[in-house]
Amino acid sequence: MGLIKHVYLIITLYMIQSTSSLSESFITKENLSEIPLNFLKLAKKPELVDYMVSIRRTLHENPELGYQEYETSKLIRNELDKLGIEYRYPVAVTGVVGYVGSGGPPFEGVEWEHKSKVPGKMHACGHDAHVSMLLGAAKMLQDHRHDIRGTVILVFQPAEEGGGGAKRMLDEGILKKVNAIFGLHVSVKFPIGTVAGRPGPLLAASGFFDAVISGKGGHAAIPHHAVDPIVAASNIIISLQNLVSREADPLESQTLNKELYLQVVTVAKFQGGGAFNVIPDDVTIGGTFRAFSKEGFIKLKRRIEEVIISQAGIHRCNASVDFNEIENPMFPPMVNDKDLHGHFQRVSSDMLGAKSILEATPLMGAEDFAFFAEAIPGYFFFLGMQNKSGEKLAAGHSPYYRVNEDVLPYGAAFHASLVTRYLLEHGVGSNIENVGFHVES
Repeated sequence: MGLIKHVYLIITLYMIQSTSSLSESFITKENLSEIPLNFLKLAKKPELVDYMVSIRRTLHENPELGYQEYETSKLIRNELDKLGIEYRYPVAVTGVVGYVGSGGPPFEGVEWEHKSKVPGKMHACGHDAHVSMLLGAAKMLQDHRHDIRGTVILVFQPAEEGGGGAKRMLDEGILKKVNAIFGLHVSVKFPIGTVAGRPGPLLAASGFFDAVISGKGGHAAIPHHAVDPIVAASNIIISLQNLVSREADPLESQTLNKELYLQVVTVAKFQGGGAFNVIPDDVTIGGTFRAFSKEGFIKLKRRIEEVIISQAGIHRCNASVDFNEIENPMFPPMVNDKDLHGHFQRVSSDMLGAKSILEATPLMGAEDFAFFAEAIPGYFFFLGMQNKSGEKLAAGHSPYYRVNEDVLPYGAAFHASLVTRYLLEHGVGSNIENVGFHVES
């Protein structure tokens, strides 16, 4: 989020526990194709748009860091109270889980009026918009709660970017009795009124590492009296790049699913020394590694540690490697369920038309929604918000990032449509009892 590492809310929406209640509204099996457009019409009503815009701007003015989203959580709980929606709090420190439906619970550099009011922090990835869209969906779902064939669970997740909030919520049993989950993220890569998704691998597994290379300091004029950790660290960085260029089989990427063999190792931190003529005692390097297959990711992690320690030894240095998995859990690859992709395409086509469904290309970025999708069938997609005309929006994690607020009704409508349609199609009279929907905030 911005130029400083910030962690904000994600929103997750789950549907669970189908019931035998019947609906006489537009949420019926006979009107499946009409549900998405009806929800989009509701989401575009001025009063609901104004509500979502107001929520989003309030959140944008008051950003908070991961596991510190106390005021954000308070706002969400206040809104759920106003809507008469039951919820559980706290979950994973600051998380909130709400329940809607006929069943029961299973258990910035931009100058504008609503810029961040908190020095050094900003919402620069759209999570404020995601919160607003889910609360907008909550209002619509609560108005039609007697027509929903089950219960929709609204999960407001803390610490999405780097903090692994999804894993913590998963460890607290948030997916018990939930059979499927959906997620979305706003994107400036695609025009407003479009969505992008794909079956199979979408986002990479990701991890971080820090390494300390220890030698013996000395004067630059007599390096033979020192053990130079800078030279050792420099060779380590070159050797780490060989893990991808010299250890990954290039033929496998051509003959099999090539996405599964894409890997990245990047050293982005190099700290050592404070004077131009003094060799330091130690050097710290750090970076990230990513892969599309879990097997490739585990192998890459092992080889990173081996290369750092062995290369340090060659240069008469010692080395320690820390993957810091407690503070920054490693994200698994985000792999979309093929059956849920079909459901997403049907809902999207009915709402926006087939031409507005775009194919997303695999990205080396990571997403902690993957923890949910690893536990149960999941599907993650992108919601376009780029202006069709006018100024091009800046990419995420930029101090100039802005949200096109015209996207809010689309997100709210997708939340409501995906969950209600799935419950109608799979809930009553089938073997699937519980299903969920997740959206990043």
